[in-house]
Amino acid sequence: MPTVQACLFDLDGVIVDTAKYHYLAWRQLANQLGFDLTLEQNELLKGISRMESLDIVLGIGGVQLDEEEKSKLAAEKNVRYLELCKQITPDDALPGVRGFLDELRADAIKVGLGSASKNARTILTNLDMLTYFDTIVDGNRVTKGKPDPQVFLMGAEDLSVAPEHCIVFEDAVAGIQSGNAAGMLTIGIGEQSVLNEADIVIKGFDGVSVDDLFEKLT
Repeated sequence: MPTVQACLFDLDGVIVDTAKYHYLAWRQLANQLGFDLTLEQNELLKGISRMESLDIVLGIGGVQLDEEEKSKLAAEKNVRYLELCKQITPDDALPGVRGFLDELRADAIKVGLGSASKNARTILTNLDMLTYFDTIVDGNRVTKGKPDPQVFLMGAEDLSVAPEHCIVFEDAVAGIQSGNAAGMLTIGIGEQSVLNEADIVIKGFDGVSVDDLFEKLT
């Protein structure tokens, strides 16, 4: 295995679980348009951009709108989501992730965020975790969504680290595909059956040390 010089993390489902807030905001939007959005349908929205998600939601409801109306609805959804995210506190970081990031810093390994979210800085601030990240590549910077590798390649470039020396941590299939396409090692956070394209899969960071995890990649 090449020497690990940087780790790039997705946000939702890896650092913090904001999926419930996304779901509530999208479901409220669907209800407003006269239909419902199930938890199963919500899975289709993981790891992709707001406008891509809106197109999927509208497709589920059989609703057709022009671009101006879609932009307005996407903005409304984001307002709802940010209101819900105000509830986030430092205690909402997923178990073990803060300690894992502490270990990376102690080992002088650079840390970046690669997320489709346009609200990444706000969420990290609420978590009191903004200072952990040497760079943040989010929905305000990228022009191509996952599984395109742009988000992680930008992160590697920001950190001046070659892709083969980076590890991507992702909970979504599109994110794992993005990391693989970037030529990086990928670690899935979740279920092996879902994230089988990752180099390895772990349930989460609780009880996981950096050294033990990197040994599994060799």
